[in-house]
This record gives sequence, structure tokens and C-alpha cells, in this order.
Amino acid sequence: MLYLVRYSEIFLKSEWVRRKWEDRLIRNIKRVLDCRIRRERGRIWVITDDPNAKEKLKKIFGIVSFSECHHCKLEDLDRFVVDFCRMIGIEKAKTFAVRVKRVGTHDFTSQQKAAEIGAIILRNFPNLKVDLDNPDLTIYVEIRDDDCYLFSEVIRGVGGIPLGVEGKLVSLFSGGIDSPVATWLMMKRGCEIIPIYFDCSPFTDESTLKRAKAVAEVLREYDPDFELRIVEHGEFLIKLKEILKEMRLESYTCVLCKRRMYRVAEEIAREEGAKGLVTGESLGQVASQTLDNLMVLDEACRLPIYRPLIGFDKLEVEELAKKIGTFEASIMQAKECEAVPKKPVTRAKLEKVLEIEEKLEPV
Repeated sequence: MLYLVRYSEIFLKSEWVRRKWEDRLIRNIKRVLDCRIRRERGRIWVITDDPNAKEKLKKIFGIVSFSECHHCKLEDLDRFVVDFCRMIGIEKAKTFAVRVKRVGTHDFTSQQKAAEIGAIILRNFPNLKVDLDNPDLTIYVEIRDDDCYLFSEVIRGVGGIPLGVEGKLVSLFSGGIDSPVATWLMMKRGCEIIPIYFDCSPFTDESTLKRAKAVAEVLREYDPDFELRIVEHGEFLIKLKEILKEMRLESYTCVLCKRRMYRVAEEIAREEGAKGLVTGESLGQVASQTLDNLMVLDEACRLPIYRPLIGFDKLEVEELAKKIGTFEASIMQAKECEAVPKKPVTRAKLEKVLEIEEKLEPV
């Protein structure tokens, strides 16, 4: 099978960057497909026998669309187009259109060749009619010098830019609806992700971890190296709850909990050469995500914190989760964290947070 792979943003880059990003895209394709690849400017051709190639290509960041193609030489095009039409079952359609693109020097225009091919199709399939606005079937012909590529379907890819061209980020990955979507959005913008799951047992249980692992498996379809790391967090929470109870400041639990997560994630990021953290926080969605609390959280980390969902509402995030494929796994039954207080603070004071942290052992 021969696939024509198209990209968009890569084409807008300088020659050096474009070549570098093309190389990365080709490397990413080869990670998931046993294939041969050749390229021309603005085009990547993938030759593979993998029966699942279409589903795999759909989930490679940087591919805006692709088509399964059939090749012939220009001198054979008139004959081959009839065979191609039979191959794709054109008899089932009532209307059709022909779209032609050319690269190279020819003694005809794209419009002339499209009209010529259309006439050939009408002679061989007289029950068809031409409809250039809303055809049942479109025959695409791409002519590059003496080579012709025919296809009838343009399959949308995930888009974005190739995974890895922007470096690494560490993701605070709970497995709920938000953090996987935030993670996916940064993957789409070229970031390799190191997902960190904080195990809050005994305040959560195995079902919560099981959910996170299930969601991570979905994202592995977009990045085969997506590997969930588990960090023990329960002992810290036990001690934190004891101190806050003594101080009658249980409302600060979530803010202190998240600040510790930030610090641990920052440490991992520096070890891995990552350039920041990504979280699923959305402004005002829960108590810990107010402007006041986010400001207090940011103070705990010296690396940039990326929040791609900051302006999204819950319904928008859920729609994205369904599109990505993580939604079903994210709503698996799981024990919610029992460390969350009845009335979490919404306007945490940094000086109070620092006072509490003095009583905790350093991370």
C-alpha cells in the first residue's frame, strides 16, 4: 500500500527547520509502522503492508491528512483511471468530480487534464453525472512530472507538529478527564511527555491507579513511549493531614498537596532534561484552581507550568476527551481522594502556606 502523507505547519518553516521537523516526522512514522519512506518537497510517501496503517497514521502528530494512493505513469493515465474507478466502486455513485494537481512542466493545465479525465470517465460510465460542487465521489489525481497518483479519499490526521520537536515536559497525570486532555494538547504541540501519577493511598485505592493506567494506554496509541511513572504520595498526605488538624487549617490540604506534587515533578523534570510541567488545571473549576490558589501553587516551582485548559469549561474538555479517545477510560469507577476537606480554601495565603511547610520535612 502506498500512502501520500501531508503536513501543514512544517511547510511554513525555514528550510533548515522544515528539514529537521520532516526528519522527526519520518522517524515517528517508522516507530509505529514497518514501512519504507521517500519524500519530495511538501510530500511524504509511505509504503507499507501493515493492514492497520490507516489507524496508526491518524494518530501521528504532524500529519494533517493522508490518502491511500495508486500509482501509474503519465502515459498510462487515461487507461489506468478507468481501472481505478472500477476499483473504488464508482458505479455506486450518481455524481463525481475530478481534481487535478500538477508539479513539473507539462503541455496542459490542471483544469484541462481534469476535463479530459472527466470525459474519459463519462464515456466508460455513462450513468454518472458531473457535479463539481457536491459530488458523491471525487477522483483526485496528483501529477508530479511523469508520475501520477490517484486517490478518492482524504483522511484527516491529528495535525499539530511532530512529537519531540519541542522537547520534554512532565505531566501531573491523575487519569481523570482533565489531565489526559491537557497532556494530549501539549503532545500535539511537539512535546514528549513524562506522565507522573501520585499514589495517594490510603486516601485512594487500586481503582484510581487502574484508571490512570487505562488512560495512559490510550495515549500510548499516540506515543509508543508514553510510560506512566508512579510516585508514592500517601505518607506525605498522612503527615500533612495530622499537622493541618493540629493547626485547624484542614482547608489548606489541597493547596499543600499540589505544591508538593509540583516540587517532586520539578525534580523529575530537571533529572530528565524537561523544560516544564503540564497540568489539567482550568481556572475556577475546583477550589484549588482559583487565581489566588494558582498563584500560591506557582510559587512552589521554578520551572514553567503549562495549563492548556486554563480557559476551557468542563463540557469543552469532555468533548475533547471523547475526540481523543480518553473519555471512557477517564470515567471508569474509581475511589475519589478522601483527603479532600469539606471546605477547601479558595484564597490561600502564601505566608500561611510557608508557615505550614516549615513543619513538614523537605521534599
